[in-house]
Amino acid sequence: MSKIPVTAVFDIGKTNKKFFLFDENLKEVYSTYTRLEAVPDEDGFPSEPVLPMREWMIKTFQEALKSPDFEIKKLNFSGHGASFVHVDESGEPATPLYDYLKPFPEDLLDRFYSENGGKMEFCTQTSSPPLAMLNSGLQLFFLKYAKPEQYQKIHHSLHLPQYLSFIFTGKMVSDFTSIGCHTGLWDFEKMDYHSWVKIEGIEALLPPILPGDSLLITKPDLGSVPCGIGVHDSSGALLPYLRREKEPFALLSTGTWAISINPFNKTSLTESELNKDCLQFLSISGQPIKISRLFIGEEHKYQVDEMYAHWNLPLGTYKKLQFDPSIFEKVAANAQKRIGFHYLKPEDYGLEKADFTDWSSFSDFTEAYYTFIHELTDIQVASLKLVLDGAPVDRIFVDGGFNANSIFLELLRIKLPGIEIIPSDFPNGSALGAALLVNSHRGD
Repeated sequence: MSKIPVTAVFDIGKTNKKFFLFDENLKEVYSTYTRLEAVPDEDGFPSEPVLPMREWMIKTFQEALKSPDFEIKKLNFSGHGASFVHVDESGEPATPLYDYLKPFPEDLLDRFYSENGGKMEFCTQTSSPPLAMLNSGLQLFFLKYAKPEQYQKIHHSLHLPQYLSFIFTGKMVSDFTSIGCHTGLWDFEKMDYHSWVKIEGIEALLPPILPGDSLLITKPDLGSVPCGIGVHDSSGALLPYLRREKEPFALLSTGTWAISINPFNKTSLTESELNKDCLQFLSISGQPIKISRLFIGEEHKYQVDEMYAHWNLPLGTYKKLQFDPSIFEKVAANAQKRIGFHYLKPEDYGLEKADFTDWSSFSDFTEAYYTFIHELTDIQVASLKLVLDGAPVDRIFVDGGFNANSIFLELLRIKLPGIEIIPSDFPNGSALGAALLVNSHRGD
């Protein structure tokens, strides 16, 4: 029996590390995943377990190469952004892979902005809201001045997706989708690295930029397989839609974060938009794409846990609810804000807010959950409009965890009349996007 030709993709998230095989029609034919415990960095803050991850990836790929059922023809990677792997002269990690939630020293941050034209001027030039460690380029400034001994060991700095490719190919490269992911590295006005990158000598640590659909070759002991350079996961998730859709659309990619992406919006960022976590990514070809971010997955988890505790309900209770217009009408008639958000700030979007949540004021779990989703979607719609203004669309695709939440989807439909809200039919979109890229046939 002949083997099925497949494209292999590693999709490395913060929580789950996944491995997929896609057939020639880019249908998933195999998947496996692992979860790895965070390891403390030198300050005791959790960091990505780079070496256990590398070991799992190599072992998983070698096993797949030996499969009697599949023949791996291509390999690529998608990975979360705002993450650098700094390597030494021998290519080994020289520092921990610092978590983007790690605190950034305030005095150093103030110094950085004062040396680079002020916070909002810098953020406007780099299309990056002020996010401290989440502006991954600033991690290099942090290392240079807060940890000079660590910094001295660094020979090259690779964005996580490109480090994943380096593991298999031994080639160090950079790509636009990672550079353009709120890193603070790229000047969107000059379409080049920002002047601070050059002044601080950081540019010398950054490998050459290749187009996102470039192909390298894995090392001989890893099969000499044509191999991509990796893609930032949110950018990868957009690709299947761009390949399929002929008319303008927006994508709401949901999970821990809800990322609103309008690939047809080329308008410049305003200071007000930056303060509402609106920014620009770079496409695989280096073109700006307007996006906005909202921390709705974590907010949802926090609030639902609070509800379960108050009503003593089992996990998964909310998943049994289906949209009922009569319940929503009852909730909407009570116009006052009743949910005290834990992570989100309604006031950032000009919305009223409750100081705290009095769960005893609700008749039952269902009323409380509907009220929460009602107020959550008010903020989500405000975030979406940041990327729709100036480049309207008549369709929004919703992928990720919230695409199965009928209450969330129906409230978006009510609040965005005239726009079709379409649950996504692209599971594992970032991995599929990575697979699409390496089947575009560009040589190195």
